[in-house]
Amino acid sequence: MINATIEARMTSSRLPGKVLMKAGGLPLLEILIRRLSQSKYVQNIIVATTTNAQDDPIIEFCAQKGISSYRGSEQNVLERVWGAASQYDTDTLVQITGDCPLIDYRLADEAIELFLANYPESRIVSNTGPEISMPWGFDVQVYKASELKNILESNPTADDKEHVSHRFYLPDNKDLYNPLHIKYKGVLNRPELRVTLDYEEDYLLIRQIVEDFGIENVEKYTAEEIIGWLDRHPRERDVVVNKHNEKSNAS
Repeated sequence: MINATIEARMTSSRLPGKVLMKAGGLPLLEILIRRLSQSKYVQNIIVATTTNAQDDPIIEFCAQKGISSYRGSEQNVLERVWGAASQYDTDTLVQITGDCPLIDYRLADEAIELFLANYPESRIVSNTGPEISMPWGFDVQVYKASELKNILESNPTADDKEHVSHRFYLPDNKDLYNPLHIKYKGVLNRPELRVTLDYEEDYLLIRQIVEDFGIENVEKYTAEEIIGWLDRHPRERDVVVNKHNEKSNAS
């Protein structure tokens, strides 16, 4: 099965409760799932949350909406994502994070198609990571779920446990995994832009985008159309870009 996992929790240090904040009356997690569910290939979407009692609202939301869910370690995200994937008989895994409520299923489908066409020569296809060429917030990674089991059984590092796909991109592992990075051209080639959910400013921007396009169209508008919206609203766009640049420079 080709399944997608969404890593989601309520205890974000930067913006607690962010995945269930609302835009146009819908929780951002529901918007993400509605958009991703348009995929031609993804057979099941699994919300991978934690055993922390603060994440009970995520489980309740999933139960109310009939969405698959899994509870695992809060600190060991690698173990949590593998647990979610294995519980639902996942062969090919589409890894998404709850930070990407405006995910474009078309980009996910492109990544899946490239993975299916290039595996096993390339054992992961990604549009994110060190060679990102698109706006942050449309992040997709595709690989065999069994890769996570292999990492768990081979002395995972702290970085492996926190970042899940960290090992795939290490220079020493290039020949092993041969990552295929999607390089976008034209309208999508805008890595300076952000529609990812980290800070209050991000939430306000994403909420405005959702409400401007209309909740009735929440599954429909494309990454290109979102970029067009950002270019028509430079003040709102630049508040978010400047916030992230400020935090990056401070770290």
